[in-house]
Amino acid sequence: MDQKEINIKFFQKLIERYLEGKATSEELKLLINYYESFQKENNWVEELGPENSIKEKMLFNILDTIKEQDKPTTPRVIKLVQSPIFKVAAAASLLLFIAYIFTPNSFNTNGTETNVPVVESTISTGTHKAILTREDGSTVTLTKGTNYKSSNISSNGEQLVYNESSPPKDTPGYNYLTIPRGGQFVLLLEDNTKVWLNSETKIKYPLAFVPGEPRVIDLIYGEAYFEVSPSSDHNGATFIVNNDNHKIEVLGTAFNVKAYPDDINVITTLVHGKVGINYQNENYLLLPNQQAVLNRSNNRITFKEVDVFYETSWKDGRFSFNNKSLKEIMTVLSRWYDFEVVFKNKSIENEKFVGVLGKNEKIESILNNLKSLEVINDFQFNKNKLIIE
Repeated sequence: MDQKEINIKFFQKLIERYLEGKATSEELKLLINYYESFQKENNWVEELGPENSIKEKMLFNILDTIKEQDKPTTPRVIKLVQSPIFKVAAAASLLLFIAYIFTPNSFNTNGTETNVPVVESTISTGTHKAILTREDGSTVTLTKGTNYKSSNISSNGEQLVYNESSPPKDTPGYNYLTIPRGGQFVLLLEDNTKVWLNSETKIKYPLAFVPGEPRVIDLIYGEAYFEVSPSSDHNGATFIVNNDNHKIEVLGTAFNVKAYPDDINVITTLVHGKVGINYQNENYLLLPNQQAVLNRSNNRITFKEVDVFYETSWKDGRFSFNNKSLKEIMTVLSRWYDFEVVFKNKSIENEKFVGVLGKNEKIESILNNLKSLEVINDFQFNKNKLIIE
């Protein structure tokens, strides 16, 4: 084996480690060097698209991964990659192909749009929107770019803020905040607890909490991330989240609850602090980086260690998937983009993926990427129905 063949094999190994999310910062830097030297000896693969913009995307992605790895507290992120990792003979073509398919948006590093084919549809990217139901039953539509203000409530169209203006009643009134499909919103409660609300979510909460009493809210359905104001700031009052007969009690912590009505599981993920879970008169303690999974079909709770990044990044503008099926991914995307998905080819529903997608990405770009990868044969829109073949 000559030196050139050795270089190619080593180059391919680096690519595999990059795709698997195992490459160190030094290996990623070496990968860039190998790419640059290898490209001087090879012609561009025309089928991959415009040479300069794709090169820029690839280098930007790897440099971005290097920056993320250099932050010790930041979880490693890889682009949406099919699992198990696919292999082809030509290492350079593989890397360029991956750069073309798995870039999280359709722009190069200069901010200009590249020539990625797009199928037009009526599906829009999600945005900030919510419906506030007041104590008297009246409703207020909150949308991005519009302001709302009442006696102790204000909104800038992205966040709803409650300020205590008078001593609360012994039996305080309640408000509801409903996030439709294709929406998201942030709620700042009167006790300074901050709640991020995902698409298709409904929450019930008091206008103000009674001093000395537990602070109780109801997650009626959907997904919410909580940063709870500590009990030490409220005379020891605990904070309780109810979902059906499933109760989560905290002192001051950050956690995520996912409880969609069409999901068989209610999933609670603890980021930091401690939470107690009460279900059917049984008490459980959840520790950081642990997840409690309540199976509603058999009423059993199981616990496991997780990377909380994949469970909570939705609130920071990313969809993160760790060994999730295409069907699970499409369920998440359908809530954000507000479409119904139909699989004509049932055999691809359970193919597993790892990766990250930006929430501002157009759904057409995501689907075109999957089509180019030959994960799906084709797709089409019929009003708000997405048909995958």
